[in-house]
Amino acid sequence: MTFAAPLETKSIRFRARSFVAFTLTPEASLSEWLESLDRWIGNSPGYFAGRPVVLDLNTLKPEVGEIEALVAELGQRGIRIYAIELDGAALGQHLPPTLIGAKEATADGLLVQADRKAGGQGRAEEAKRQAPDTLMVKTPIRSGQSVFHAHGDVIVLGSVASGSEIVAAGSIHVYGTLRGRASAGVLGNSAARIFCRKNEAELLSVDGWYCTAEEMEPSSRGKAIQAFLDNDTLRIAPLS
Repeated sequence: MTFAAPLETKSIRFRARSFVAFTLTPEASLSEWLESLDRWIGNSPGYFAGRPVVLDLNTLKPEVGEIEALVAELGQRGIRIYAIELDGAALGQHLPPTLIGAKEATADGLLVQADRKAGGQGRAEEAKRQAPDTLMVKTPIRSGQSVFHAHGDVIVLGSVASGSEIVAAGSIHVYGTLRGRASAGVLGNSAARIFCRKNEAELLSVDGWYCTAEEMEPSSRGKAIQAFLDNDTLRIAPLS
């Protein structure tokens, strides 16, 4: 009589992880919205590369065929849609899944990424939380590095190199030269501001309203400035 050896059972490991996804909210007219997106991509090439992007269609409310065309248009621009937000929609399997129960990020969070070519280890050195809502970065932010702080202000004691970026839910303070991209109030904080000792920024953005280097007044370049919203207009003013 022979006995079969008992089969080994392997447990399946499940782990929960939180990711911050960027949301695109198309508006009518769609052609004008795509033109604005193209200008953004032209001024910030590679901005969406490797990022999870959610397509919020609750404002536009397009038909399924229009969604297919829009997803294809975004794909041609290097934007890969991770999920779609559209209340009550029943989309086919050929489209990204519908996102259910999405919430705005409100909890503290920190994501610091570094380009491998810059010798990064996935984090900026000596990034340190100073207070419940503040992230202090004591070292310069090198080209290719990205600092994201999901709740509160970011303070950089050094400079921010071209090709790098800071994304903050609150305000951004740079005590050196700002040459990269800075986006403040990204989770809907219109009161956020950007401060820097010397403005050489590629892009400044507050609550989704942005201004590129080409659009800035020459008088603001190389100066200490602050950027803030005034009636849905991004202002760049001397810091006195």
